[in-house]
Amino acid sequence: MYPITYVTDCFGGNARARLSIRIGALFGQSPTIVAADGPDPESFAALTLLDCLRSTESLGEDGHPTITLVNIAPRDGEWPNGAPFCFFTYGKHLVASTFDARTLSLVRRELGIDRVHVTDIREVVDAARDWASFSADELDRIADTQFRSLWYLPLLAKWLTDGHAVPSTLTAVPELDDTEPTVSVVDNFGNCKLDCGAAAIGFSIGTSIPVAGRTQDGSITLTEVTCYRHLTDVPLGAAGLVVGSSGTDFVELVIRGGSAASAFNLRPGDSPLRSTPAEYAA
Repeated sequence: MYPITYVTDCFGGNARARLSIRIGALFGQSPTIVAADGPDPESFAALTLLDCLRSTESLGEDGHPTITLVNIAPRDGEWPNGAPFCFFTYGKHLVASTFDARTLSLVRRELGIDRVHVTDIREVVDAARDWASFSADELDRIADTQFRSLWYLPLLAKWLTDGHAVPSTLTAVPELDDTEPTVSVVDNFGNCKLDCGAAAIGFSIGTSIPVAGRTQDGSITLTEVTCYRHLTDVPLGAAGLVVGSSGTDFVELVIRGGSAASAFNLRPGDSPLRSTPAEYAA
């Protein structure tokens, strides 16, 4: 059996129940479902996917294969029935995901995964006639449903782990234009995990970097925040920038003993390291 983690922006109770049962019926075990909630699910999914794959490193042994599923539904109208799904492997670990540049941006940049196998649902379910028994109505439901992350994505993962020849097209992951360091995750302590390493922001122990935050009236202010080696080096109650546990030594904005997200009024998707309040507010 494969440990399965499912990162999705469709995480209501009804959706969780159906996802758990369907994956359980296919694999003999239910997944760990991670809610990609908040205002920027793509940024959350990008960092979480990177962290999931990096968590398979440095085990001191070979370890077991894992499956990570990612469903983020861009609603930009670019695709007729939502973005297609793709798959790739990282070592012996399988990822099946929405094909979305932002969602895949960090595994592209940090792990060098610049090509993935993009699938067409109708083509795949038609090919599955060779190894699965579906009626014509079932094939139509899987190919045409709005809830493709329930009816199709678990099947794709199962068929790949079973070694079936799933048709796909090897496709380059689009490289995003240079972007400002962004808050990808706010953890339960209120620490703001950025999507970049120390070098990208000029991080140097003992120096300070201007961080933009929102006041209660919505205006933007800059605060000089000092860079520290560890959270324990930050004075109690003070803000600091430290190298955290996510990504490839990515930076976090923290307040020792408090919530940086609350103090700076930040949320996922914000870019608090722009150089001026006007740029931050843009």
